[in-house]
Amino acid sequence: MEEAKIEHLYDLTHTAAAPYLKQFVYPWEALRGVGDFIRSLGATLSAEQYDHPSADVWIAKSAKVFPTATILGPTIIGPETEVRPGAFIRGSALVGGGCVVGNSTELKNVILFDNVQVPHYNYVGDSILGYHSHMGAGSITSNVKSDKTPVVVHGTSEHVETGLKKMGAMLGDFVEVGCNSVLNPGTVIGRHSNVYPLSMVRGVVPEQHIFKRPGEVVPKH
Repeated sequence: MEEAKIEHLYDLTHTAAAPYLKQFVYPWEALRGVGDFIRSLGATLSAEQYDHPSADVWIAKSAKVFPTATILGPTIIGPETEVRPGAFIRGSALVGGGCVVGNSTELKNVILFDNVQVPHYNYVGDSILGYHSHMGAGSITSNVKSDKTPVVVHGTSEHVETGLKKMGAMLGDFVEVGCNSVLNPGTVIGRHSNVYPLSMVRGVVPEQHIFKRPGEVVPKH
């Protein structure tokens, strides 16, 4: 499934996770080890550039974190990132530079590339969001199937078994997700694609496409 491979979804120059992600073919293969990678990376960060306020938490000195945000480790918050009031970072979160983690947004077991915006009431779990991707207000990644069976990524002509009971969404670079959309377990959205508001998305959306509704995914003109 070529369109779901890391090399087709992400420009790895825009994440501190590049050396880690290069080990894998598909991005969801990286989900199991995010926490361990963050701990190893955190131990190498400069004390001149990063604060280390609690165990396994590193926050860039140039980041803005509001007092009512909750950050649990292992977590790294990159430079110039803003973590707004009421945000809940549950751990195993690598947040890049120039990101926005908004009010009441919850993150768990994620990699956010640089300049990602999850600014209003978002849940992002067991997911990887590419460079300059944006999730509109209220949009979430659903990361567990209702029957609790392992997640399968459904492409147009082939399917890939992930072996994961928890997997949210893999968003390529410059993806735009409309407000109050639900990205079902195993969703993959290609670079520069858009999702209409109030959508329920599953499977693979090719790059440079618009997801209007299930069964209506059209190329950008």
